[in-house]
Amino acid sequence: MRGATHAKWAATALAVALAATACGGGGDGGGSGADGIVSSSWGDPQNPLEPANTNEVQGGKVLAMIFRGLKQYDPKTGEAENMLAESIETTDSTNFRITLKNGWTFSNGEKVTAKSFVDAWNYGAHLKNNQKNAFFFGQIEGYDQVHPEEGQAKAETMSGLKVVDDRTFTVKLSQKFSLWPETLGYAAFAPLPRAFFVDHDAWLSKPVGNGPYTVDSYSKGSQMALKRWDGYPGEDKAQNGGVTLKVYTDNNTAYTDLTAGNLDLVDDVPASQLKNVQADLGDRYINLPAGIIQTLSIPFYDKAWNTPNGDKLRKGISRAINREQITETIFQKTRTPAVDWTSPVLGEEGGYKNICGDFCTYDAAEAKKLVAEGGGIPGGTMKISYNADTGSHKEWVDAVCNSINNALGNNRACVGNPVGTFADYRNQVTTQKMTGPFRAGWQMDYPLIQNFLQPLYYTNASSNDGKWSNPEFDKLVDQANAEPDTKKAVEIFQRAEEVLRDDMGAIPLWYQNGSAGYSERVSNVALNPFSVPVYNEIKVD
Repeated sequence: MRGATHAKWAATALAVALAATACGGGGDGGGSGADGIVSSSWGDPQNPLEPANTNEVQGGKVLAMIFRGLKQYDPKTGEAENMLAESIETTDSTNFRITLKNGWTFSNGEKVTAKSFVDAWNYGAHLKNNQKNAFFFGQIEGYDQVHPEEGQAKAETMSGLKVVDDRTFTVKLSQKFSLWPETLGYAAFAPLPRAFFVDHDAWLSKPVGNGPYTVDSYSKGSQMALKRWDGYPGEDKAQNGGVTLKVYTDNNTAYTDLTAGNLDLVDDVPASQLKNVQADLGDRYINLPAGIIQTLSIPFYDKAWNTPNGDKLRKGISRAINREQITETIFQKTRTPAVDWTSPVLGEEGGYKNICGDFCTYDAAEAKKLVAEGGGIPGGTMKISYNADTGSHKEWVDAVCNSINNALGNNRACVGNPVGTFADYRNQVTTQKMTGPFRAGWQMDYPLIQNFLQPLYYTNASSNDGKWSNPEFDKLVDQANAEPDTKKAVEIFQRAEEVLRDDMGAIPLWYQNGSAGYSERVSNVALNPFSVPVYNEIKVD
């Protein structure tokens, strides 16, 4: 299933995962000054770069450069601020009147209008377009008509969207949600030009947006070149001539290129290099908390992993993982053991709390007992799947398996299962091909507890890759969404999280810092709270 949902609202993966060689970094003759080209490591996105069809980090990096929406998240605080929106007004948290700023165009010269948003959202929501992020329009009245849970669509457009004039449109939600405007910086809500609809294939080959960069060229498996758009009307103009995103199938190779002066930026320092990075880069190494959590997803669509006592099996596996040891030895303090399913960046008021408790605490004897009570490891050996091309996942997967094997006294209980590329891996995940636990990560799109729960664990949510489903969890999420008092809403979300814990719908591993390194050739390099480089602010010296 893609997109069908009971949800009333949601917003995702920001969240926030291509050209000749001469456009690269220090060793590639990328030039200097305001017109210099920044070279950065990257991985091919899973899908073509349609805003409503991109829900992974690599594709999200590009969308964040070539699009701007109604809201933009502050690169330092993550706060949602007006970008194309001049105002978003409501008196009842259900009906919203949106007025656009003057002067915005797409890079092809086409004016950005209210219709640019309404058409894009209707396209993203419609069943026939098979967009992975269709779910995120589910809060708009009429979504159930364009994207029913069963059967064919009964309408072409959502009744809750109305164009008033070129600069104004109205939105009616299917239930109250006072914080809905804060979700509108997510890329799925970006406007689309008429060119997208007139010649869709041509647009996909060279996407046209309204952000500070344009796509110059893309060679899949090699690189994408983005160039500064000098006609960009926003205040956050690019301070460099462009960015070349180079595809690496091994982050260690990217790191070697960085230290050799052949690459300007690596935004995910491999675990194997963390012991060297301070000596190699000094103050050109960035290690900051980010809104990212890593988990093990469970394939609940596989009956062997979804049994009456399966919660005990999953809790036992969780208790067999020595998070403290792994984060200390493998990740060199760039990870923190998880105690819930959110992130410390939310703070206590935002919903961060030790909800997992003992079930996320290493205890070999208790782990062995719970796994046995849960029926044992299906087939005798569980395979943890991960993409082998980026992120140095092999090191930590091997460490997790060693911890599980030691706790259970069985060196065959767990093994790693590498899958070639990120795109191949995601294709297997999204087509429900997993036969055991698999690597999952979530990068927040805005700092709300809902963003860590609903998109991932609500029944049929677009990023619910394990297909976990629990009616009580769904009910509590719906109640939290409708609650106008933020404090009370957070408390209801935490009750939903307790339901998730009791069934161990996914196994929390650790919270991830943003970890990046850059060359002497560039300056003003930073990661935003979502751990994505703020490309437009990078300067080439």
